[in-house]
Amino acid sequence: MNNDKTYNLEERTFEFARDCRLFVSKLNKTISNIEDTKQLVKSSGSVGANYIEANEKLGDKDFKFRLKIARKEAKESRYWLRLLKETNVKVKNKENIDKLIDEAEELRKILSAIIY
Repeated sequence: MNNDKTYNLEERTFEFARDCRLFVSKLNKTISNIEDTKQLVKSSGSVGANYIEANEKLGDKDFKFRLKIARKEAKESRYWLRLLKETNVKVKNKENIDKLIDEAEELRKILSAIIY
């Protein structure tokens, strides 16, 4: 994970989705991890995808609607990351998952600031 904060939000959301995928590739393949990581992969990718769609807005209503979806997906990503952290107590490099949790929260806050 890159420690320099990217100010290009399209790139930053891409890096978040990429880093989530790299994180889940290192987890044990238990039934719960497989199901939880599927959800994380979907929600983390959806943050950036919806942000990109918001930038191709069809109007102010569409712009806000897409940003709200992106924000919702950031919140959901944070949820799955927290759950994976708590259920994988033997995971090495816990600071990586903490960074992902923090990034999901920062993205949520940024998207909220843009909406309002």
